[in-house]
Amino acid sequence: MPELPEVQTTKLSLSPLLGKTINDIYLSGYRLREPIPNDLDQLVGATLNDVTRRAKYLILFFKNGDDTLELLIHLGMSGSLQQHIGMTPRKHDHVIFGFDDIRLHYHDPRRFGMVMWADDARRYLDKLGVEPLDEVFDVDYLASFAKKTHKPIKTLIMEQSVVVGVGNIYAVESLFMSGIHPATPACTISHDKLAKLVLNIKTILARSIEQGGSSLKDFTVGAGKTGYFQQTLLVYGRAGESCTKCTHPLENTKIGGRASVYCPICQPL
Repeated sequence: MPELPEVQTTKLSLSPLLGKTINDIYLSGYRLREPIPNDLDQLVGATLNDVTRRAKYLILFFKNGDDTLELLIHLGMSGSLQQHIGMTPRKHDHVIFGFDDIRLHYHDPRRFGMVMWADDARRYLDKLGVEPLDEVFDVDYLASFAKKTHKPIKTLIMEQSVVVGVGNIYAVESLFMSGIHPATPACTISHDKLAKLVLNIKTILARSIEQGGSSLKDFTVGAGKTGYFQQTLLVYGRAGESCTKCTHPLENTKIGGRASVYCPICQPL
């Protein structure tokens, strides 16, 4: 699933389209997680002025005369935004925005993403927590939630109402770097350990963005290139292999239904 770094990478890939005008729109007719609006033709003649990201949502701002139109896109489990020249619709292309010289394809085999007007998506946006790379996400902020719950720390840092965009890969890696077992009750973790965790979350997300996101099977960006961060993962997907710190075999457990690889020596419970 594309997470915050992959969505940020996608956002950056759209910068060549800023200032370009939509000439036509193609719709596949299939439903995504939410129905695709049947009035997207309002965007024909509109110019893309800006693209922002909130959590794993992209918001595209268009200007059409005196009107400002805001379109929200979520990549779901397998979605991507790919830029092509002269390519006709393929299987799983559900929306194609025809700009001046580039066609932007929303491609989603599993159809769990969303393309909808931002005003209709407020019920999703209003529930979101803070951005992990913002200053407000600090040790005091995380501690204010941790001290109130016995939930596993991994569950807490993956709750989108607390902090957005810390997906499974980034949670597992950050906890390993912090020496914290993923099943540790949040309320039992010291202030110093939480401070280390916050720093590592920020570091690992920033590094992933810099390297273009994780090269997950379904994630592509731009013209279909994958990210490179997965080449540097220390524990995710490496159960049974040697720990890079102590050489003990890494183990795997499930927390909240998600695989959680850890080192029992470096991350004691």
